[in-house]
Amino acid sequence: MSDQNFDLVVIGSGPGGYVAAIRAAQLGLKSAVIEREHLGGICLNWGCIPTKALLRTADIYRNIQHAAGYGIKVDGASVDLEATVKRSRQVAAQLSGGVSGLLKKNKVTVLEGHGKLAGKGKVAVEKDGKNTTISAKHIILATGARARTLPGMEPDGKFIWSYKEALVPDTTPKRLLVVGSGAIGIEFASFFNALGSDVTVVEVMDRVLPVEDKDISDFAEKSFKKQGMTIKKGTTVEGLKRSANHVTATFKDAKGKTSTGDYDRVIMAVGIVGNVENIGLEGTKIKVDRTHIEVDEFSRTGEEGVYAIGDLTGPPWLAHKASHEAVICVEKLAGVKDVHPLEVQNIPGCTYCHPQVASVGLTEAAAKEKGYKLKVGRFPFIGNGKAIALGEPEGLIKTIFDEKTGELLGAHMIGAEVTELIQGYGIAKTLETTELELMHTVFPHPTLSEMMHESVLDAYGKVIHM
Repeated sequence: MSDQNFDLVVIGSGPGGYVAAIRAAQLGLKSAVIEREHLGGICLNWGCIPTKALLRTADIYRNIQHAAGYGIKVDGASVDLEATVKRSRQVAAQLSGGVSGLLKKNKVTVLEGHGKLAGKGKVAVEKDGKNTTISAKHIILATGARARTLPGMEPDGKFIWSYKEALVPDTTPKRLLVVGSGAIGIEFASFFNALGSDVTVVEVMDRVLPVEDKDISDFAEKSFKKQGMTIKKGTTVEGLKRSANHVTATFKDAKGKTSTGDYDRVIMAVGIVGNVENIGLEGTKIKVDRTHIEVDEFSRTGEEGVYAIGDLTGPPWLAHKASHEAVICVEKLAGVKDVHPLEVQNIPGCTYCHPQVASVGLTEAAAKEKGYKLKVGRFPFIGNGKAIALGEPEGLIKTIFDEKTGELLGAHMIGAEVTELIQGYGIAKTLETTELELMHTVFPHPTLSEMMHESVLDAYGKVIHM
C-alpha cells in the first residue's frame, strides 16, 4: 500500500464517501476509499437502514393488533425482540456487503484503517498501529457525524442509550424517556411505543418535529398522544440520576417549574456533531464552524485539493443529501461540464414514525418570512378512497405556492406512505413546476397520490373531494 498514487482518495465510506469513489471511477479517475469500521458508514450500519428494519416490525405488529378490523382473526401475537434485532442487523450486513460489491465492481481500491490528511496531496492510513502514506490529487473528507451528548447525561450503554444502543436493545423498556423529538428521537419513540413501552418524549422547542411545518407538527403531536405517548414540549432535561435499576430525570418547563420522572431507559437524541477530530485539519486552511467543515457550493474547503461532503458539512443531515453532494463534487473536480450546485430547498426530508412525515421546500412560516404572498392548499386523508380502503384515514397533505408566479415553494405531508409520495413534489420543484402544470397532471385512481393533486387544487379554490 505504501506510495500508492490516486486521482481521488475518499476518507469515509458512508452514502457520501462510497458514492464519490464510484462516480470518480466511472469518470476514469483512479479512486480509493478509506474506512476504519464498516463499509456503508453509519447510515447502512447504524442509522437509516437498520432503523427502518425495526420500524417495519413495529408496523407489522401494529397491523396485527388491528387485524380484526380487516376481517382477520389473530390470537396470541407477540414481538420477539431478539429476533427483531437480529433481522435488523442482517439487513444492515447485507447492504454493507452490497457496498463492498459495488466498489469492487467499479475497481475502487478499499483501504482499511483510519485516514487523515498528512500534508498537501497526502493521506496517512493507520491500521493496527502501522502507518502508511498514500498520494492523491484530490481528497474528499466524508467522515460523517456522531450523536451529540449533554454533560452529565452521556450514554452509558445500560440505562442511557444513544441511537446505537437503541438499535440493539436488550429489553423493551416498560418506561422509556426519549430526549429530543427530531427524526431520530421520534422514530425510536414510535418503535418502542408500538412494542408496548410507556413512552415520554421531551422537546426543548415549543413543538415536536420542530423543523417541520407547524400544521404537520400539530397533527403529529395529536396522533402521538392518541397512541399513548406523553409529550413534554418547551421542556429541558436538567439532569439524569442513575439508580440500581432505573433513571430519575429532572425536568424544567418553560415557566421554570421543575418535576421528576422515573424511567427504565433513556434515549438521547439531541442532534449530532461532525467528526472533525483526528483527521489532520491542523495546519490547513480548512475552517470549522461548530464541529462542521465550511465548504462552498461545490464542496471545496479552504485547502486546495481538499473537499468535504455529507454530515461533516452540516445540515440537512440526510444520506441522500450526502450522495448528491458526492456526485456534484466529483463531477466538478473531474471537469464535467454544466455541473450545478445542490439546491437545498429541493431535498426531501422523511421521518418514518407512525404516521410517517415527509416534506420538501419551505414551511408556511419560512415562506412568509421571506416575503412571499402565498396560496396554501390542504387535503385530508379521510377524503381519499384509497386511504379509507387501506384503513389509513389519518393524515394531511399541504402545499404552498407563490401567489404571484405559481411556483411550488413547499410541500408537507403526514400519513401512510408519504415518504414515498414526497418525491413527486421533489421532482416538481426540481423542474420548477407551477400550479397549472400540477393541476394538468393526471393522477391515477385509486391512489394516495390523488391527494397531492387535490391539495394543489385546494390552494386555488378548485378542490373536488372536500
